[in-house]
Amino acid sequence: MATIPNITPKSVPHLACYNATFDLSNKIWRSDNIIDERIPLLSVQIAYNVLLSSIFHHIFKPFHLPLMIAQMLGGALLSSSMMGRFPEIFFGLYRAEGILAVETISNFGIMYYVFLNGLQMNADTIVGSSSKSMIIALSCIMIPMLGGAWFLAVERWVLGAEPINNVTIRGYYFCCAILAVTGFPVLARLLSELKILYTRLGKDALTAAMLIDAYGWVLFTVLIPFSHQGGKPLFSIMCTLLFIVFCFCVVRPILARVIAHKIRLGTWDSRGLLDVMVGLLICSYITDMLGSHHVVGAFVYGLILPSGKFADLMIDMLDDFVTTTIVPIYFASFGFKLNLEAIFDTHCSVVFPIAMVVVLAIPKILGSMMVTFFFGMSYRDGLGLGLLLNTKGMMAVLMLSVAWDKSFLDPYSFTIMMLAILFMTVLVSPLINVIYKPKLLFKQTQQRTVEKLRGDAELRIAVCVHNVNQAAGMIHVLEATNATRISPLQISVFHLVEFTRHATGLLVAQMDNPSGHGGSCTLKRVDHEWSSDGSQDAFESIAKAFEEFAEEYKAVRFEISGIVSTYDTIHEDIHNITQEKRASLILLPFQKQITSEGVLETTNKAFGDINQNVMLEPPCSVGIFVNRGLKSLMDTKMSIIMIFIGGSDDREALSIAWRMAGHSNTKLHVERLLITGNEAAEEEAFHNESNGLLSTVMDSVMQRELDDEQILHFRHKGMHNNDSITYSEQIVKINTGEEIPMILNKIDNPSYDLYILGHGSGKNYTAFQTLLEWCDNPELGVMGDIIASTSFGTNSSLLVVQQYTMRKKPKPVCRRKCNSKTTNSDML
Repeated sequence: MATIPNITPKSVPHLACYNATFDLSNKIWRSDNIIDERIPLLSVQIAYNVLLSSIFHHIFKPFHLPLMIAQMLGGALLSSSMMGRFPEIFFGLYRAEGILAVETISNFGIMYYVFLNGLQMNADTIVGSSSKSMIIALSCIMIPMLGGAWFLAVERWVLGAEPINNVTIRGYYFCCAILAVTGFPVLARLLSELKILYTRLGKDALTAAMLIDAYGWVLFTVLIPFSHQGGKPLFSIMCTLLFIVFCFCVVRPILARVIAHKIRLGTWDSRGLLDVMVGLLICSYITDMLGSHHVVGAFVYGLILPSGKFADLMIDMLDDFVTTTIVPIYFASFGFKLNLEAIFDTHCSVVFPIAMVVVLAIPKILGSMMVTFFFGMSYRDGLGLGLLLNTKGMMAVLMLSVAWDKSFLDPYSFTIMMLAILFMTVLVSPLINVIYKPKLLFKQTQQRTVEKLRGDAELRIAVCVHNVNQAAGMIHVLEATNATRISPLQISVFHLVEFTRHATGLLVAQMDNPSGHGGSCTLKRVDHEWSSDGSQDAFESIAKAFEEFAEEYKAVRFEISGIVSTYDTIHEDIHNITQEKRASLILLPFQKQITSEGVLETTNKAFGDINQNVMLEPPCSVGIFVNRGLKSLMDTKMSIIMIFIGGSDDREALSIAWRMAGHSNTKLHVERLLITGNEAAEEEAFHNESNGLLSTVMDSVMQRELDDEQILHFRHKGMHNNDSITYSEQIVKINTGEEIPMILNKIDNPSYDLYILGHGSGKNYTAFQTLLEWCDNPELGVMGDIIASTSFGTNSSLLVVQQYTMRKKPKPVCRRKCNSKTTNSDML
């Protein structure tokens, strides 16, 4: 039996030792029972690990726990403290002769996993990080390292261990490093699932994690040579560092040119990918030969390869297999070393190890709070940043495994550090949801509407676009909002990209977002292709268009960022970033685009689903723009018509139209329709609880009073000494709803360039509610859907507006007045 030096046999987990004697006879060809042989046994072991980790992952998925936690727990079940208590079951899956095969395959697979981690990172971003990110990373490295040294010192003092020696000092080094590192890939995926990846906190955490992860690899490279018995560690370190410099200075430029040339010619195929994998094996072998760890070479090789289309191809080919199949096998071998009984074999109370696990999570939180306080950030940001940077990944597990294999840690310390890694990573998601949920951070206020915005206040608009054509149309709308030095325009542009590849979200998050200040913008361009679907080219084209717009209008400032997410959840990212930007209006593009024949055709049905999801519970007012060739105010004069029926959405639409009328090249006509012949749904308007979507409950009388008040204010102040604004009223009778298209046809005029409507126009009338069920595009409302249809004769563009309303807990409904609950409220 193999034994571990300097540790008593009693404290060694029974399953950590196995018979290293091999039977060289070729029995597999003569056996009557094949299931007893090596290959079938290995197949059963792999199937067990993959199945178990998948089950845990599905259980923990609603809690946004990383996949690594499920894999670690699957491995922990194989420890002597759990499945080891049932020898019949354990040895049916993991006989001694099968453990060696599991460890061999897992170490080979972990090399590929580390390679993919390096491929997902961006060396240019690491080098060009801001001083703020570097200071945060440095603080979150040094303080936890001191905490690690303190942990081992306290542990040895409490347990009455032997005096400090060379082995103990090396254990100090590894514990310090484990507490200092952060799992960058794990954190990136966690931020994306929590929908805070593109917030300020998410970007700060991701950049700092990248720097800490890079530092962790440097520290790992240095520690491994010193962990060997004998040898020349300094010589090994120098040779490894020279090899890394050679890879970056010589190998990287050559590979970048060759790969870019093949991708440009379209000659890149699976054979080329296999050639790349040969390079991975060579780099891993060289670093192992130089006295470092083979995963160091794998990480460096992934880091020097170009990102973009090539990275997507590599990750598509390897990520699913490596992450879901190979990594669980590695954690299975890791579970053999875990012995939970070790923490109960000491004279200390069980409270001590629990307290130690909790205390080990504090140093990084303390370091981040100190730095964020220095930069003037809130304590909430500091606490959230510290929790996020406590996320551990494969680097911490590798260091802990090496420390065990080299006998630098006894079973007690090993178990405590293992539990600390689990505790820190599990703790992140639930606590972030409690203390840093974007919807809870920003106070609800009516200032998120254009109607309540002061005339001399800055107008903040969040603009969402999918492509360059949509950006051009949005710019013409923004141009019409009449930005002045008294009331400037702050634009936050979001380039929406569907998450279809494993690495895309990480690559976008690492880009330095261009920002506009004082009408100018500086772009950080990338020399290589960024993705196979042209997202990088589209991003730069959109940024260039807004840059030209900001240069032309000095009162306009903008910033642009990419949002990569699944279309089912991308609206959550839009909501969170919009709240952080304190925008008063979100502009969304309609899913149909005008063709050369002048017909609106659907570009992507998913765009319509995104618009509806954004409008469901928005953090501010929302506008959907239907572009039918709207031109720039620099080239022509714009004629706008706003149709007013009543309700909060119409009042918001009128406020936007009124602001546009301040431009010298704009004419505005407001047409108010006074509807008769159809009783308003008073019961619905008065007793609306809206299932938590809307909170302000107003009766129809109050709505009409607010409508009359705004119209009176508009006529008195807006039309005074302004010949470009006209107003008219007409009384219309609506009974069945069939009259609405005829009314719009009478109002329609080919000279109108832009219609502005409220999304909920007429919703308190039964005829409108009936027609809404037949709308092809319910996000446009009844009248918006008619105007945007091909049967309507206008060539005008359309802007449909929904006003933000503060959400409150619904008030109890008086049963004597109404016994039913409704679903719509102040979206009239």
